[in-house]
Amino acid sequence: MTDSLQEAEAVVTDETDENRTRKNGLYGDVSTELAENMKQGWADTERRGLEPIAQAEFTARRRAALSARFPGELLVVPAGNPKVRSNDTDYPFRPSSDYVYLTGDQSQDAVLVLEPAQDGGHRATAYLLPRSDRESGEFWLDYHGELWDGRRNSLTENERLLGLPCEDVRTLTERLAGATGPIRLLRGYDAGVDAALHDKVTAERDTEFRVFLSEMRLIKDEFEIADLRHACEATVRGFEDVVRLLGTDTPTLERAIEGTFWTRARIEGNDVGYASVCAAGPHATTLHWVRNDGETRPGDLLLLDAGVESRNLYTADVTRTLPVDGRFTPVQRKVYDAVYEAQSAGIAAVKPGAKYRDFHHAAQRVLTEHLAAWGLFGDRSVDEAYELGLFRRWTLAGTGHMIGLDVHDCAKARTELYVEGTLAAGMVLTVEPGLYFQADDLTVPEEFRGIGVRIEDDFLVTEDGNENLSAGLPRAADEVEAWMARLRG
Repeated sequence: MTDSLQEAEAVVTDETDENRTRKNGLYGDVSTELAENMKQGWADTERRGLEPIAQAEFTARRRAALSARFPGELLVVPAGNPKVRSNDTDYPFRPSSDYVYLTGDQSQDAVLVLEPAQDGGHRATAYLLPRSDRESGEFWLDYHGELWDGRRNSLTENERLLGLPCEDVRTLTERLAGATGPIRLLRGYDAGVDAALHDKVTAERDTEFRVFLSEMRLIKDEFEIADLRHACEATVRGFEDVVRLLGTDTPTLERAIEGTFWTRARIEGNDVGYASVCAAGPHATTLHWVRNDGETRPGDLLLLDAGVESRNLYTADVTRTLPVDGRFTPVQRKVYDAVYEAQSAGIAAVKPGAKYRDFHHAAQRVLTEHLAAWGLFGDRSVDEAYELGLFRRWTLAGTGHMIGLDVHDCAKARTELYVEGTLAAGMVLTVEPGLYFQADDLTVPEEFRGIGVRIEDDFLVTEDGNENLSAGLPRAADEVEAWMARLRG
């Protein structure tokens, strides 16, 4: 990473600001001649005639729904600030999902403010960083000036793109400090905004605000469904890339698998939507195996749980368990077929008007029946084992969750509207049963130990049932084997 010229201590106004200077920078000052030279000779790059982003009409509707829920109240939704990874380097910035949902913008340090209007509605304003100032030298002297971090949109450009007024975010905290009346804040994303409003908001009101924002996203609109469809299609191609990589007679590193899928995610989307699980052999029995420091070997199963996050930040979430050399062993197929049957039962229960828990119960009941048939409950009946939850030793997790801007979307929604609620057209969720037999589990037959299988797909609830958005990937064991053989030529 290049040391930037803004390290000049004679120009930087505050040497203690670690975002603006490095203690051991190579340049000590800036000559008057250089400062004057850097002000001149720059072309006008303002973009004119811009059209609104495709999401703009949808974000306007979402803001209108939010406004109607909280009339007469000031509403504040920050995008968030960069987070330090190490010393003076940050993690790649990813804005808060609620900010993206309401604006379509992905700028760091930005804030959406809805101010009450006299007509009972709200005036929405996006507070953003403007272009870096050339006259003051900010664009090249500031550690995060545009010469170093890249060009930003002007406020006028953003107004045209986002379809709402935009103002300089550096004026916002002073404005908020003088705000009166009821205020609701999405907390925890912007320390400066939180501090400016700390004595003007209450935890109870802000929690209610966060819950409503989460519940707004339970039903996806046309734009969101199209974006999730694209994320799933790109994810299918990422899985195909991995199959082509897998060695049939030599080991393949889990990190190579992770990197291969990530490359697809960066080409077709923004990134992966979550840390990829690239779990070979007994690693597949660990639900959140993201160390990815092992290797696959012929004869092993590979459990790959990965999803492309689109450039609009909607993520897929798909899992396949693959025989590395292209063929399931008899015991692997036995476990795989049980999970496949359970997923099929869960899928059949995904439809409008069904209870959200129905697909979970359908899948887990099938797994319990198989576990009982294999003698893992001793003399207990299927009904008794299910009632007591004994199956959970080997199934571990629930059968699915909502997806969208977050891989576990709508997480702050009220329980009565989510897991205790009813499925409706426009909801998008995963169905992902699994069986996980730990390598040291002496309660199962030795041949099962170290086998982990999960099958996961993403489903849109439709008016008359459901649509599998990740249907481009095969599910049945025979289909998986044929698909792998075809990809490998």
